[in-house]
Amino acid sequence: MKIVLLDGYTLNPGDLSWEPLEKLGEFVVYDRTAPEETLERMKDAEIVISNKTVITRAHIEACEKLQYLGVTATGYNVIDIEAAKEKGIPVCNVPGYSTDAVAQMTFSLLLELTTNVALHSASVYDGQWCRSRDFCYWKAPVVDLAGKTMGLIGFGSIGQKVAQIAVAFGMNVLVYSRTRKPWLETDRIHFTDLDTLLSSADVVSLHCPLFPETKELINKNTIAKMKDGAYLLNTARGACINEADVAEALKNGKLAGAGADVVSVEPMRADNPLLKAPNMVITPHISWASNDSRKRLMQIVADNIEAFQKGSPVNNVWA
Repeated sequence: MKIVLLDGYTLNPGDLSWEPLEKLGEFVVYDRTAPEETLERMKDAEIVISNKTVITRAHIEACEKLQYLGVTATGYNVIDIEAAKEKGIPVCNVPGYSTDAVAQMTFSLLLELTTNVALHSASVYDGQWCRSRDFCYWKAPVVDLAGKTMGLIGFGSIGQKVAQIAVAFGMNVLVYSRTRKPWLETDRIHFTDLDTLLSSADVVSLHCPLFPETKELINKNTIAKMKDGAYLLNTARGACINEADVAEALKNGKLAGAGADVVSVEPMRADNPLLKAPNMVITPHISWASNDSRKRLMQIVADNIEAFQKGSPVNNVWA
């Protein structure tokens, strides 16, 4: 079988081995694929894998040899799922490979917002501590997490891991999710409705997929329901927030700070309003990208293909 990976560079810029995939068939990998190149590159393949390269209905219908579509990610909105389902083509994703890493990033953003480590370190290297008349100083408020309430929108594996860490910090956790899981409730973790979460949480953190109902879920109306001085975190999908509304809430002080590892258009555009918003921390979609996570991701992609080749597809998102 011919296996084509349309955009392999971010998964493996050269520090990993392609061996798990190479042993499964004739493997061809492209660093990146432009929209106008997609059809030509996938037309002769039985198996096509994508990360961010969009695969449309037209692509699927034009590729007569196509038997399998995979994503090197958990999210799968880059593929026309209905078109694949109509043709009986499995679309297999990789759930859970970066749970710990994304949870770690969530708290990296929150800790930077509440303790301003980079700001204070820069001031020390600027000589301000050496010139100080006192043994300490602070350039911005330092905020305790203990006793605060974290609101989680979405409670899959990542949301659950974030909740565990929040409890370890001494926080209380409120959860809003499409599916309530009462067996996961504790004396510190409780399910609630969205309005209650927004009005009660000191920190609101997004861990939901991007669906029509979650697109721009955080906007001027939902921000208005939040506590004054709350923090907002987004390690889910950039389009889950209205970036202009969040930027305005940061400018007028409604939000004390916000952190994001994702934005609506990636690579980030120079006119994104978040770039000019105060108290905003942004990282370039790296929460998934640890060496350990990428190794795990590649192996699961290979395992998915091998299961398909044996006649028993796993992680098929439409099955």
